[in-house]
Amino acid sequence: MTILLRSALALTILLAGLPAQAAIKVLATTSDWGALTRELGGDKVDVYVATSALQDVHRVEAKPSLLARARTADLLVANGAELEIGWLPVLVRESGNRRIQPGAPGYFEAAAQLRLLEVPTRLDRAMGDIHPLGNPHVQLDPRNIGIVAKALATRLAALDPANAAYYAERGHDFDTRWQLAIARWNSRAAPLAGAPVVVMHRDQVYLCHWLGLDEVAAIEPKPGVPPSAGYLGQLVVKLGAAPPRLILRNTYNDQKAAEWLSARIHVPVVTLPFSVGGTPGAKDLFGLFDDTLDRLLAVTK
Repeated sequence: MTILLRSALALTILLAGLPAQAAIKVLATTSDWGALTRELGGDKVDVYVATSALQDVHRVEAKPSLLARARTADLLVANGAELEIGWLPVLVRESGNRRIQPGAPGYFEAAAQLRLLEVPTRLDRAMGDIHPLGNPHVQLDPRNIGIVAKALATRLAALDPANAAYYAERGHDFDTRWQLAIARWNSRAAPLAGAPVVVMHRDQVYLCHWLGLDEVAAIEPKPGVPPSAGYLGQLVVKLGAAPPRLILRNTYNDQKAAEWLSARIHVPVVTLPFSVGGTPGAKDLFGLFDDTLDRLLAVTK
């Protein structure tokens, strides 16, 4: 064996024994922001998502397994605007992890990058489960995701400056593909503009705003308050006189009230994924909007 060959072999063995650069450990509160982080971070991030698309993110238990993830996270990617108010502050505090405390570089809120809709002018518990900072369900307008993506790519680069060029490249690639997708979705969605719809909860606001849907009623009389029989009866009278085109329900919603109303006013219920993973077709962020539009357009032809 030549000296050159022996040297090359020794170097190979040495490099093989060196630990690979550790990926940024990310705790994302929802599947949407977890999916976006993977799009931007690639193999430089190790993402764990705290909830599933079939859960109501308002109501999550800060279990010990989730606390363990918070203790080791380098970056917390939260929705914010108090969507996770019932569990995330406790989780962050009890983690004892200085990297992900509010104000630290490892704490990131998607909603903080955006101008929110439905910011209340007064706060009154009699109004139901309202959010003081505005409606937090921002992910159903793809334009919001594009804005958040730019801010999140910048944050990843700040946390991992050695790979800043990598995050910038992936951010640019995602933005290019995303803007093309938005143009395609806008074109497909044109027939939906102005369509009157009924929603379950105040979580379809950004979808309706983007598509130009006319939200004429909500099955919840107030945000977070289940409908009574009397209220549903009033809806039947109101909507029977001026029927909507669709009733929108998310996969995590209980279907009973929507189906009950549908049977009485003869309007179809459309079950939407709401988040990445909510339906088989919503496997990623692109699939989330493709499948949402597929389902809406299928019953409006």
